[in-house]
Amino acid sequence: MLIFDAHLDMAWNALEWNRNLELPVAEIREFERQFSGINPGPCTVSWDALRRGRVGLAVCTLLPRLHRKDKVLTHYQSRAAAYGAAQGQLAYYRALAAQGVLREIPNAAALKAHVREWEVDSSGTPPIGYILSMEGSTSVLSPRQIEDWYADGLRILGPSHYGVSPYTHGTGSAGGLLADGPALLREMDATGMLLDVTHLADQSFWEALEIFEGPVLASHHNCRALVPGDRQLADEQIRALIARGAVIGAAFDAWMLRPGWVIGVTQPHEVSLEHVVDQIDHVCQLAGNARHSGLGTDLDGGFGKEQTPGDLDTIADLHKIATILERRGYPREDIDGILSKNWVRFFERALK
Repeated sequence: MLIFDAHLDMAWNALEWNRNLELPVAEIREFERQFSGINPGPCTVSWDALRRGRVGLAVCTLLPRLHRKDKVLTHYQSRAAAYGAAQGQLAYYRALAAQGVLREIPNAAALKAHVREWEVDSSGTPPIGYILSMEGSTSVLSPRQIEDWYADGLRILGPSHYGVSPYTHGTGSAGGLLADGPALLREMDATGMLLDVTHLADQSFWEALEIFEGPVLASHHNCRALVPGDRQLADEQIRALIARGAVIGAAFDAWMLRPGWVIGVTQPHEVSLEHVVDQIDHVCQLAGNARHSGLGTDLDGGFGKEQTPGDLDTIADLHKIATILERRGYPREDIDGILSKNWVRFFERALK
């Protein structure tokens, strides 16, 4: 079956971690084994692994962030530098599209055609379709620049990441929209850019939903009722997103899947894909149906196999989710929706 992953930091992995993602995961791991303390952990994602797992569609990010041991150095000190980094990541995707590895999905018509091609081609040879997103807004130099980014192919913006952005408060901080935040959201509305509420601090979340009138999504978010913390969505937030027609992608980062997980201490076998399905099921129970849940794995999002469910070796194993859902009584139609069709339907409606 076709699988849709709504959050992968592919260009960031290629450029920040210097990974050749056209190789099989095993070869990347073997190459990186000679280094110590440089890479975040054994990788789980490559374009080859996506294709083998029939993950034919993904939301791929521009991530204007470094990964340094000192948290201060994780963030670009210059917004111009962050803009340059995001443009470099964009160039990476364009280079692979020119090679036929990827295919940009800028609108609903392209999405429908791409899905049809994958559905009739069981060989896994078509290009992998990507919808371009930006995680964090440091690279948006002013609200007026939204139109330029849209022309560059950007279709989704998550204004926050960790800490305080130029426009909003994000994970680990508390507060609402900053001075230019409302103008940013209104420019997104006018341009047709979608809002990803992932990482928005609670106050910023509610203020953003009040101002932004267009389609919203939560690309990689889990449930606070199951794993406490401000990185997760509270039930009232999930209900508000359901009311807006959003889809919520289940994230695979282990500390978001089991209470008490300690990074670098708790072992991967202590979390499994069953915990991922717990998150999916909670959203479905709140919705009263299975139309608002999907996958947004965030695999290799600054971590590796050591912080991933123990029964997943690479992203090619996402199909295992179907078996667990079936065992829990989900019908085939709902399983197909969670693995791909909910996201496909959402973007068919939301993209211009």
